[in-house]
Amino acid sequence: MSQTIRESSSAEIDSAVSRAATVAHAWAASDAPTRSGFLRRLADGLEAERDQLVALANEETSLGPARLSGELDRTAFQLRAFADAVDAGEAFQVIDEPAVPGAPPAGHPHLLRVNIPLGPVAMFAASNFPFAFSVLGGDTASALAAGCPVVIKAHPAHPRLSRAVFAMASTVADATGVPQGVLEMVEGTSKEVGIHLVRHSAIAAVAFTGSLAGGTALQKEIQGRENPIPFFGELGSINPIVALPVAVREKGQELAKTLAASIALGCGQFCTSPGVLLTLQGEATDRFVQQLAQEMDAQAPHGMLTPGIRKAFDEGVARLVSHAAARRLTTGEQNAEKHPVPNLVEVDVQEFISHPELRHEIFGPSCIVIKAGSLHELQQALQAVGGTLTVTVWGAEADDRESHAVVRSAMHVAGRVLFAGVPTGVAVTRAQHHGGPWPASTAPQTTSVGLMAMHRFLRPVALQDPPAWLAARAGIPC
Repeated sequence: MSQTIRESSSAEIDSAVSRAATVAHAWAASDAPTRSGFLRRLADGLEAERDQLVALANEETSLGPARLSGELDRTAFQLRAFADAVDAGEAFQVIDEPAVPGAPPAGHPHLLRVNIPLGPVAMFAASNFPFAFSVLGGDTASALAAGCPVVIKAHPAHPRLSRAVFAMASTVADATGVPQGVLEMVEGTSKEVGIHLVRHSAIAAVAFTGSLAGGTALQKEIQGRENPIPFFGELGSINPIVALPVAVREKGQELAKTLAASIALGCGQFCTSPGVLLTLQGEATDRFVQQLAQEMDAQAPHGMLTPGIRKAFDEGVARLVSHAAARRLTTGEQNAEKHPVPNLVEVDVQEFISHPELRHEIFGPSCIVIKAGSLHELQQALQAVGGTLTVTVWGAEADDRESHAVVRSAMHVAGRVLFAGVPTGVAVTRAQHHGGPWPASTAPQTTSVGLMAMHRFLRPVALQDPPAWLAARAGIPC
């Protein structure tokens, strides 16, 4: 079914942001039951309309009812998890230091450190998660939990689903007495829609999940504002897998099957899809890589989200395969008339380190194999990757020099380091961190997944010798 995409005018964007700004102070001053109640009702609304929403999402994305229903479950879980965090006081944390008599530095006045919401947040929905990173996804849930209104920029990959979810959310807002301006939405395929949104003086922060090119362009616009604001962008990642010799010797066949499935999962359209395998040379590694190529040839990915994403994937694979340093290991050939086939190439470690174009993310089921001649070379290759959302290290169980060196390198470049399993799957918990050094994200100290995500949209304020009535608000802004 063809998609109907409309362009929000500049006047419509201004009106949406103005409505959000009008209610920003009231929503910031809302108490825990008000915020958590709204979040829970939104989760209930998703579940109540599951059948029609999943069917609509499948028409627009071809991701399949099972995957989409599971993603709806995750989205409802996130909303309720943030509601629980709000009820537990996460958004209203206070550090209360009573006055200490005497001269400084030992003596000091009464200090009360509280958090206040930043204000209206512009949230750019992602293409690859039409529920969990879209209209009511983690960015929206965390901003609402923090006390910030949200102006959603719907993704043109699923416009009808976005409208349906937003309509449900608007109905919930009306039923719960939440002002409509707390949740607004704009649409459009042009760059101008996004640029006009982030340039609006009332927008206090921007949350973005998407490409490096798109995120970089938005960041430049935000930095060029008269009053620059925080930009929380997740811009892509190649998520290295480090397979140390002990792992490939003991579990090579199992790991090859697991890795191939992870690379092809969702047709490789996850921000955490593995894009490079780092190993050490040896016979066991050669067998492991051969098994991996065979397992990848056996995968049968579904279609990609949009023609534009498919075109970019085909072009990226063609550039990689034709590179002088690359040797293709899989046998399937790309055909624009059929679903994409997984792609695996081997590249010399020094060529990988020397050529930045080999380290560009290919959004889709493609991976590079690097066989380093030494631990030092492997660390160099990992360092060359730069910032990444994840690094997975297999075989680091021993408390030895090799494990220490690899784990140290992994922690230096990644926001999440795994020692078992694969990175395609991000738990929504308080300890989770989904971010990483540039170019994985623009603010590596923050996360876009998990309960700590709400802290992106809160700003600390120290209240010195506050009046009793203000201290009694227990962190709720006035």
